[in-house]
Amino acid sequence: MNRDQILKEMGLGPIWKLRQPPKKKRGAESATAPATPVDARTAAIAALGWDELRQAVADCQACALCKTRQQAVLGVGDPDADWLFIGEGPGADEDACGEPFVGKAGKLLDNMLAAIDLKRGARVYIANAVKCRPPDNRTPEPGETAACWPFLARQIELIQPKLIVTLGKPAAQTLLQQEVKIADARGQVHDFAGMPLIVTYHPAYLLRSLLDKARAWEDLCFMRKTMKELR
Repeated sequence: MNRDQILKEMGLGPIWKLRQPPKKKRGAESATAPATPVDARTAAIAALGWDELRQAVADCQACALCKTRQQAVLGVGDPDADWLFIGEGPGADEDACGEPFVGKAGKLLDNMLAAIDLKRGARVYIANAVKCRPPDNRTPEPGETAACWPFLARQIELIQPKLIVTLGKPAAQTLLQQEVKIADARGQVHDFAGMPLIVTYHPAYLLRSLLDKARAWEDLCFMRKTMKELR
């Protein structure tokens, strides 16, 4: 499948091009971690390797989501990835198979990656802000996000990505620690702990809002341009 076919599958034909690249605002917004006490649990997670981290996530009972999940979903991809994509949380399909973004939204995300010559597992890692499925796919509550934050923070520390991409409002707010409107936050480079971060729409939202697929294509072009500059 060539790029034009991929974009058609995404509902993005003809190809949209940016008339004028948006001005970067790198470092304009300083991000801090969610307000989680640096307690023994947080410190212990910060010292884990991948195998120990995977087991810690599987065994986690730090919030009520553990009572309704089938399994926790750590993430998937290249542990030395240049690109780190972060979504909101697992859905029903992800909860069943243990991998993020595997349903319809996952297929769209794969197409979005392919449109800029990427694929999961090859220089790409995909994770979520929370590792267990919230009931009825609701937005994670602040306490749930805070309980999961040490896991995500450790993933970021282990991967050391060149570029972080947040998919949707909850993920963006988790990392930037402020109220985020995707329409206002997209098209610029934010800062997370010295790492560049770009905000875009969640694939599940794009499945419901076809008009914003054109804006998502602009975001993909901006991501690719930003990565080229970083290299």
